[in-house]
Amino acid sequence: MCWSARELHSDRTQGNGLARSPGAMKVLQVITKGEVGGAQSHVLTLCRELRDRQGIEVQVAIGGDCLQSPLACALNAAGIRVHSIPSLGNAAGIAGLAQAVRRLQAIVREQSPDLVHAHSAMAGVAARLAGARTRKPVIYTVHGFAFKAGNPWKRRVAAFAVEWLLAPLARRMVCVSEHERRLARALPLPSGRVVVVHNGIEEVPASTHLTTELAAAPPRIAMVARMAPPKRPDLLLQALARLRDDLGCEVPATFFGGGPQLASHQAMARQLGLQSVVFAGDVGDISAQLMKHSIFVLTSDHEGLPISVIEAMRGGLAIVASDLPGMRELLPDATQARLVPNDATALALALRQLVESPALRTSLGRAARQRYEQHYTAERMGMEVMATYQSALSPSPSHP
Repeated sequence: MCWSARELHSDRTQGNGLARSPGAMKVLQVITKGEVGGAQSHVLTLCRELRDRQGIEVQVAIGGDCLQSPLACALNAAGIRVHSIPSLGNAAGIAGLAQAVRRLQAIVREQSPDLVHAHSAMAGVAARLAGARTRKPVIYTVHGFAFKAGNPWKRRVAAFAVEWLLAPLARRMVCVSEHERRLARALPLPSGRVVVVHNGIEEVPASTHLTTELAAAPPRIAMVARMAPPKRPDLLLQALARLRDDLGCEVPATFFGGGPQLASHQAMARQLGLQSVVFAGDVGDISAQLMKHSIFVLTSDHEGLPISVIEAMRGGLAIVASDLPGMRELLPDATQARLVPNDATALALALRQLVESPALRTSLGRAARQRYEQHYTAERMGMEVMATYQSALSPSPSHP
């Protein structure tokens, strides 16, 4: 299923893209998968910003059987060329990874980009190895280190070992939050080669911002999350049941997103007797869908800087989220959101406060919207990434 043009394709990107002007920079983006997700949304937004505002020629290499994936469809609609790396994926073994590196080397040699920009862990592995073999500088954006607390310890150990070994091969490591940059200090990479660029998303029409009338209407709750770790939709389901028991009525809630745990969460909703919960799956017009809700929830075991929360900020929704470092960086003040521990009782209490107070919903939503405007726009992100590219390509003794 392809994301809709309205959501993923702004007016300024209608057409076949920009031709590469003499001397213009050429960048190959690489990502592990083309499914619906935060990293994929980030890559799509970044490609459009770099091409249309910065004049960069951008191509994208995607892992797996990607040509009909949501990300590939959206990139094609924007006139951005897509390359497939069939053997690249989260579960790729040594043989699959070797094939992926060879395929990526062939793409790099054929397209001759000025630099390679990788997103997500396995793409970061393949790109750094291919970059070393083709002598192309590699930028690696970490959307969330797999070795941080919240992941199983075996995965954390393996992830740290890989990042430790490959860190020196990155010309720049881009972290999406200050918390991730602090984690990067444990890696053998000079501090000057680690930068923070916060995620940003494109503005949408004012019609998709929460109105005062909707904020005052009976509340509806939304959660946008892939049904897989580290997301915790189960906590919201449990909190909704507690809230129903406390209030004597059920607050409607919509879960947007598919994934391997969708069926188990649907079963949990039935077991809890929830009648007003909708599992909408993956949708292409998330900004318009969020406009039908006044409260946004994201519960997770760990996060980088979640795109879905920034989407809720852009829409002016009142936000309740897990009290995690990335969340605190996004929404540092209690006037902007309610951050709670991963506990169904605490979540239900925060939700009850919002359900019972239209004024609180309105004030939190306005403050979150202002925070988005000041810090998390796509234009700001594109400019900072462009500055990172220029720095990485400048002659410097710190380059590997």
